[in-house]
Amino acid sequence: MDVVSDAIAAVRIGRPSSNRVRVSGSWCARFAPYDGAGFHVVLEGSCWLLADGGGPPISLAPGDAVLLPHGTGHVIADSPADAAAVARAVPFELLSGEAMPGARRQEAGGGVEMLCGKYRLDRSRVHPLMLELPQVVHLPNRVGSHPELRAAIALLGGELADQRPGACMAVPSLLDLLLVYMIRSWMSEGAGGAWSAVLGDPVATAALRALHSDPAAPWTNERLAAEAGVSRPTLARRFTTLVGRPPMAYLTWWRLTYAATLLRDTPDPLAAIARRVGYGTPYAFSHAFSREFGTTPGRYRATAGRVS
Repeated sequence: MDVVSDAIAAVRIGRPSSNRVRVSGSWCARFAPYDGAGFHVVLEGSCWLLADGGGPPISLAPGDAVLLPHGTGHVIADSPADAAAVARAVPFELLSGEAMPGARRQEAGGGVEMLCGKYRLDRSRVHPLMLELPQVVHLPNRVGSHPELRAAIALLGGELADQRPGACMAVPSLLDLLLVYMIRSWMSEGAGGAWSAVLGDPVATAALRALHSDPAAPWTNERLAAEAGVSRPTLARRFTTLVGRPPMAYLTWWRLTYAATLLRDTPDPLAAIARRVGYGTPYAFSHAFSREFGTTPGRYRATAGRVS
């Protein structure tokens, strides 16, 4: 797997959820902070988003996508929300004519139509690439921009509107695809921070690709430098400067992060997981895991199983 795929897979748990709603009139809906990531896609009409913690309201037009990767609380309204409007906002789940005077939930025509959804995330071991994402990722709909994201939005909107056979399989897969395309679009716009620089560097990218493709291999600095086609000092300097930790330290961190994902998502025995992440014995793996996570692999699996 590549680094971006691994970074997402390490935190994604459970099944994402979404719904398609059309509302008109005067309305202001609150989305509470969430231990995951939220998203909105405007299909028709327009509205405004105001994130908790300050910042100007964001105008959302048809085709705009918004990702809130850290579960930031926010409101969405028919017009720029001031403090008084925010104070009157009702939970989005209650958005109906009865719960919100002046608002009307509609099946077709008028108002604004949106896709709204959430991704469940395990924040116990977040890849630094994911940590770099801002509180709000706004991806405006521009002619010719992000065609894959636009295609995913169109497919998802169609599945949620028609509920055709197989939708229960198609929708979660499309939601996962939407998450990948939103992060990829953010990075392609040059807003990806340090990790855009990391993945744009051929030496760091070659080394990361090797480590993520086969974390169980008996990597050394010399072997990794040969894989990247540079000297060991060059690899150490460029990798450490860009990634923030030396290659072997990153490898140890990634092995244990990957092991945590396997403990959470698979029934594989401890010995099999130890081999998959490069540890010769379950004891050596358990010792390293406990030192890094502060708990044993067995206890971690039991706890992760309850939340996923």
